[in-house]
Amino acid sequence: MSRSDGQLLLGGIVPPRSPEPGDEQLSLLGEPTPIRLPAELWRSWLSDTSIVARFEAKRYVRAADLCWPCLNAVSSTGHGSFRAASLPGPSRRGTVPAHLFAYQLANGVIDRPGWSASQDPVVCHTCDFHGCTNPGHLRLGTAAENRAEWSLRRGNPHGPLADTRGAAGRTRAIAQAIRMGLKAGEPPERIEQLILAAETDGLPLTLW
Repeated sequence: MSRSDGQLLLGGIVPPRSPEPGDEQLSLLGEPTPIRLPAELWRSWLSDTSIVARFEAKRYVRAADLCWPCLNAVSSTGHGSFRAASLPGPSRRGTVPAHLFAYQLANGVIDRPGWSASQDPVVCHTCDFHGCTNPGHLRLGTAAENRAEWSLRRGNPHGPLADTRGAAGRTRAIAQAIRMGLKAGEPPERIEQLILAAETDGLPLTLW
């Protein structure tokens, strides 16, 4: 389960304010600094074929049961980030978490994800890989559930949360392996081997 329980991490200085009707919260890209944009802006991005095409070019789609890694920039939390638009205001305004874009592209705009309370809705990774954008691996849960599942599963030595490189290091390593394979013109079977090697490289040594 990824820790997508915060607010949109944008790096700019934006004082928190109370939510207003019609606002949408854009969720986690780093240390939480809230920037809330109208739901209609989300809908305009998700219905814009050029924006969607840019997004699709920045993730690697595989079989439905596998993770679809983000190939774009990676946040400090290991989540992919996608610049949906350049907007006036604080730095990186208009840059959103790739998994949040992917979930809403498949399921529609979420009603106010991740405000601050434990029962607020957040997009959770069932695969525990923060860089995954496969909507089949994403579900809507609560911030409390997300934190609890992260704490429970991070002790699994064979799972993504145990990666010694950290979540960001794991996402970057997998993305780099895919980019290298694509650049070399490798077939999908070989790229799968590269992904597996990148995944296992960061797992701790165990006796079982």
